[in-house]
Amino acid sequence: MTSPSEQTLLLTGANSYVGSHIIQQALEKGYHVRGVVRSESSTAGVRDKFSAHSDKLSFAVVPDITKPELFEPAFANPAKPITGVIHVASPFVLNVEDNKRDLLDPAIGGSLAIVKAASAYGKDVRRIVVTSSFAAILDVMQGTRVGYTYTEADWNPMDYETATGAPGGAAYCASKALAEKAMWDYVAAEKPQFDLVVLNPAWVFGPHVGGVKDTKHLNESSHMLYSIIGASEVPGFDFGGFVDVRTLGAAHLAAFEIPEAGGQRFLMGQHFDYQSVVDSLRSELPELKDKLPEGTPGKVPESYAVDGSKAEKVLGIKYIPLSESMKDSFVQFVEADKAVAASA
Repeated sequence: MTSPSEQTLLLTGANSYVGSHIIQQALEKGYHVRGVVRSESSTAGVRDKFSAHSDKLSFAVVPDITKPELFEPAFANPAKPITGVIHVASPFVLNVEDNKRDLLDPAIGGSLAIVKAASAYGKDVRRIVVTSSFAAILDVMQGTRVGYTYTEADWNPMDYETATGAPGGAAYCASKALAEKAMWDYVAAEKPQFDLVVLNPAWVFGPHVGGVKDTKHLNESSHMLYSIIGASEVPGFDFGGFVDVRTLGAAHLAAFEIPEAGGQRFLMGQHFDYQSVVDSLRSELPELKDKLPEGTPGKVPESYAVDGSKAEKVLGIKYIPLSESMKDSFVQFVEADKAVAASA
């Protein structure tokens, strides 16, 4: 196999929470990385985080990721051949005016655009690794579905027409499945020069590359965690699984590198519930003990199970446990709030 130092990975969503971890681990392995962002201003923070690797990090601005032709410059003149695409960028909006216009069509269009662009401009691309979601697997209409175990064999069953009139959360989940299916269908029909691997993570938690500067501008999943501080009660059930962002970053690179991963999807996750979060934090970070809701310690709510073992077997990843992920997340939140208070 070609050495990482002789390859470039094209990464969409380069300035995102997950994207930062993929960049960090890819650069540490010796890859060149070309990050795709939607505006030039988005590159500054990423450049600062990885200034030590500036010789291996470049950027391309693609203002509309639903248009394949706009990706042409992203594939042009890399330092080393672009052999892989890691597609992280995707809309995450729950409160929309029009499901079709604001959610479904952008999700499907963005997914099709990257495979079409790689087909047209990525002559050296041999694999695309996609960040989908557990939402593409979950049947939200079944609720907590006690006793059921979700695996990669499951698909969110909501079709396009039903999703156009569904509530925001359900429509978002459907958009992830419809976007993923569109990619699989494209590869099956067009038989491009690359294959496809899809990762389906549940909630993604864990520390941020470079730390947290301001808890008022967190990404969606981190904001949900942070909001537990000072809450009057433990949040109710939503997704019954999570994966640490560092594990997910490693899984993306393994999915690109391991030949047997080609043509497969991987549910990324292990059990998650908020009672376990607060129980763990009250033990691991005593300074937060009086700021967290107590709930019913040790009482784990009944729900479906998630089976993320295929990723362990095929990709060789090792899941970071909930207690470690939560401690590392909240240490950053606490440090950020202390820093802000000290400068006020």
